[in-house]
Amino acid sequence: MYKNRWFRINLADVELPDGRHLDHFVIRLRPVAVATVVNEANEVLMLWRHRFITDSWGWELAAGVVEDGEDVETAAAREMEEETGWRPGPLRHLLTVEPSNGLTDARHHLYWADEATYTGHPEDDFESSRREWVPLKLVPDMVARGEVPAANMAAGLLMLHHMRLG
Repeated sequence: MYKNRWFRINLADVELPDGRHLDHFVIRLRPVAVATVVNEANEVLMLWRHRFITDSWGWELAAGVVEDGEDVETAAAREMEEETGWRPGPLRHLLTVEPSNGLTDARHHLYWADEATYTGHPEDDFESSRREWVPLKLVPDMVARGEVPAANMAAGLLMLHHMRLG
């Protein structure tokens, strides 16, 4: 029904168990790669940014779409450096989530590192108002207060909290 370089919208004919049919819109999206680093002080690198679609502010991790022919892990490292100015050390897969699998086939692949090198001011500094090292111990309360509104980011941060702090 519609297609551009970011997504496609399809109309699917779904057959229910009782034989009835219904039309269902499906949004097909490119994979999303997400990355962060947790330092020795158990602080996680995060971005404070505005999302115009929901007109909301919140903490997020560096993320972006995987380009054609690009490896997901490579995309995650690229996005982190472009958005934060920090190049991650070896990345480890944290989790893959499907944030809205009743409407879209989007898969968000989250990675993390326990070391990073500062390479300079971020190339894509316009994507966030600030970048900060946030104590991982604060994450559960931040999520509970709605300061991490994106479900993929909340899931990843809570998983990191569990892995690092128990």
